[in-house]
Amino acid sequence: MFGRSFILKISSLPRMEAFVKSSRIFRPMVGRFIAGDGLDDALVVSRALISKSLSVSLDYLGENTHSKEEANTAVATYVSMLEAIAKLPESARKSSATEPLNISIKLTQCGLDQEEAFAEKNLRHVVSVAARYENFVRVDMEASPYTQRTLDMIQRVQADLPNTGTVLQSYLYRTDEDVERMIEKQIRIRLVKGAYLEPSTVAYPEKTKVDEAYVRQAKRLVLAGRYPALATQDERIINEMTAFAKAQCISPDRFEFQMLYGIRRDLQEILVNQGYNVRIYVPFGDAWYPYFTRRLAERPANALFIAKALFKG
Repeated sequence: MFGRSFILKISSLPRMEAFVKSSRIFRPMVGRFIAGDGLDDALVVSRALISKSLSVSLDYLGENTHSKEEANTAVATYVSMLEAIAKLPESARKSSATEPLNISIKLTQCGLDQEEAFAEKNLRHVVSVAARYENFVRVDMEASPYTQRTLDMIQRVQADLPNTGTVLQSYLYRTDEDVERMIEKQIRIRLVKGAYLEPSTVAYPEKTKVDEAYVRQAKRLVLAGRYPALATQDERIINEMTAFAKAQCISPDRFEFQMLYGIRRDLQEILVNQGYNVRIYVPFGDAWYPYFTRRLAERPANALFIAKALFKG
């Protein structure tokens, strides 16, 4: 975990952010993980993925808006995303999965830092628009100080608008209990390992413990959850989950695998050919830096690269 922590710490330095954004060295890496600056770019990428029997969740990058005006602008973008998806030709929206092209959003982008009631109003508006188009909105999970507030809000909104769900992070100690609560409420969950830099008081610091928690929680969701999404590129875990589903006679249409745009295209193709639903998380927008550094941090080998780049800059 040293490499991951190191990258997340140095990437928070203003000098590092300025260097990465201005350096040509990073452009190919940014292009690998980010679909583009605008919605049109993301839709082009999405249509190409759907043509390969994959489904997509579009993510407009950005978090922690500084004003209600910024939050309203983000919400308007979410609505534009849903409207653009609805206007796509039917051939561009075909997939074997539930909602071949849905969206993911963040509560801090909806104004959660400004006012909880304001953020909930915005969330309800976006989910209502999605319901009109028979689409689905996934609320991403952010750092641990937001976990309880996110789950509380999702439970309130989902009770009225069932076309929304959220994300749980396996590295948090609390997640086993949260899994059971979300199963009870039949709220759709995307399960991830977790990508934020969290203290050992709230999250497992050891990768082996995180992996163990992920598999345990994934099995529980596949058995009893409402169309869970298993978000991982870890081939060992994917193989364990496919074997588990077969052993439990769980049909592939009861859940989906999710992977990040630009990662493990070979594995995506294998899973699709085996009859599994695979959704690609496709981020876009000019506020890409936090997302990009979290992707770098997932590969400890990048620690040396990013450190050299910092000191050369």
